[in-house]
Amino acid sequence: MRKAQIIRETAETKIDVAIDLDGTGRYDMQTGVGFFDHMLDQLSRHSMIDMTVRAKGDYHIDDHHTVEDTGIALGQALTKALGDKTGIRRYGSCLLPMDDTLVRCALDLSARPFLVWNVDLPSPKIGSFDTELVREFFQALSTHGGITLHIDCLHGFNAHHIAEATFKSVARALREAVEPDPRAAGSLPSTKGAL
Repeated sequence: MRKAQIIRETAETKIDVAIDLDGTGRYDMQTGVGFFDHMLDQLSRHSMIDMTVRAKGDYHIDDHHTVEDTGIALGQALTKALGDKTGIRRYGSCLLPMDDTLVRCALDLSARPFLVWNVDLPSPKIGSFDTELVREFFQALSTHGGITLHIDCLHGFNAHHIAEATFKSVARALREAVEPDPRAAGSLPSTKGAL
């Protein structure tokens, strides 16, 4: 059963995340941050990973801690659900167009977190959402999910489209990487013998 639940409580946030890697992309997001919920919906739907997220944060300060800590909890849930990673494809990539925007993602579930971020969001806000939090989310997801994650926006001028295409491209790459590889059932996708 490739499922996991993580509950993370700090002085700033309370996050409860549940995922099922073998789901159908069902999502139920309640973070208190509308645009972020919309992005997490995309992450779940296009990765085909069922996700339920409940988050409460120090919104009177800003949305930073809520977004970052949700990324931490999702990364930890992903690591837990993958177990020793036997039989998965491990690598995934996606070239995703969305209107004016084209985003490329390549990732490796390597247990060696590293984020390469070549995404310029041309406005500081999308509605009331701080666009710099998009990078903060993926940094937390990469670090706590043990993901080598490369994201490049090849072109685009609409900040909403760029952010959404980023979440969708990561989702599609993640879908590919976590899928069982029918040619490698029971074996680890590494010559090291461990990931």
